[in-house]
Formats: sequence, C-alpha cells, structure tokens
Amino acid sequence: MTTKEIHDFDIKLTAEIILKGQGIDPARASDRLLGFAEEVLEEAQSLLEPAAIYSLVKVESMEGRRVNFEGGFFEGRLVEKAVKGAEHLYIGVCTIGHKLEKRVDEMMSENPVQAVTLDGAGIAAVGMASQAVEDLISAETCKLDLSLGMKAEPGQEGWPIEQQRQVFSLLPVDKIGVRLTDSCLMLPRKSLSFVIPRGKELDNSILPCDICSKRERCEWRKEKSQADGVRIEKSGHGI
Repeated sequence: MTTKEIHDFDIKLTAEIILKGQGIDPARASDRLLGFAEEVLEEAQSLLEPAAIYSLVKVESMEGRRVNFEGGFFEGRLVEKAVKGAEHLYIGVCTIGHKLEKRVDEMMSENPVQAVTLDGAGIAAVGMASQAVEDLISAETCKLDLSLGMKAEPGQEGWPIEQQRQVFSLLPVDKIGVRLTDSCLMLPRKSLSFVIPRGKELDNSILPCDICSKRERCEWRKEKSQADGVRIEKSGHGI
C-alpha cells in the first residue's frame, strides 16, 4: 500500500468564505459580520499550514454493513450505503495545522467575536483542503475511466467515531502532524478524515443526508434544496 502526501495547496480565503465557515449565508450577513470577516482575513491566511495524506486500499469483501479491506475493516449503516459495489477505497486525512487554532485560543478571552470569526476561517479552510484532495482523487479516477462514490467521514451518523482508529492505523499521519486522542478526536482540531469508494459503476448521487435521521427537519438541507431548485430553474431545466 502506497501513500501520497500533499503540502502544496492553493487555498485563498475571502470574507464570504469565512462567513460560510461560521454557518452564515453571506447574502444575509450584516455589514458588521462582513467587517469582522474582513478584519481576520489576512491573519487567517497567514496561519494556514495545509497538509494531507491518503492511500488506496483494495476491498476484499462486503458482509452486510461491514466492508473488509486490506489492513482492516469499516462497519456501519453509512458504510454499507457508501461503499456498496466498491473495488477500492481512498482513505485520507487532511489538516490546516496547529497555528490557527492556537491563535483562536489566545484570542478567546480578549476578543471572543474575532476569535469565533477566525475559527470560522479555519473550518472553511480545512473544508477547502479536503475538497482539493478530493479533486486530485477525482482526476486520478477519471483517467482510469472509473467512478467515485459518496465521500464519508467516521463520526457521521451511521459510522461510529471509534473507527477513526482504523484510518489512523493505516496512514502515517505523523508525517502531516496529526494524531488521534483516546476519545478518537483528531489534533489539530481543524483536521478531517475521509473515505471515498472507487469502482466501475458507483452511485455518486448518494449523500450522508439521505440516511440522516434529522433530514426532514434540517434547515440546512431545506435551504440547499431550495437553492438547487433555483439553479435548475435558471438553467432552463425547470418546469
């Protein structure tokens, strides 16, 4: 099993991206909130130290909600949905390093509003790093004329957080400065682990929302569905 390590990321934050990292819709944000985001923008950018590591493992068998692969297994309701039909799994971890969250901790007592805004920048940045890795994986897969399935993370509903240990047993995460606590949380906190299935005919339309018990009352899901509907209508494919 070979691993790929990445340190060359092109992450460019904006005030709007920072607002989204805080869970704020930039279109609805007040000038005051936008101003806070603009204030921390330059410092947030300077504190990013993005890095990632990932590997490709072969799926050996599926047994109900358990997938066995070379070196370990994953198990859960989300796992069953996500990796059904997969021949291989991409397993990875990405982070933005310690600097930003250390600065957030320092600021929290003296300027909590700015600290929370900076924390939002970190959330957005690690998401962008994760997406950049997914884009690289997608490009690799496209060249092989294969498909990718749903990207999933240990700790999501239907996949116990304890299975982070399987991820960390497979990858030399110390190379990117990430470690796992006894409670299976990652340090630095602005880190993400993920699994992406690969195969000949995988359904990439499945999302974690599809099996979430809160999906019918989730405001984020409702807003996203409305936004998608507007995009479809504007593209000329609406009714």
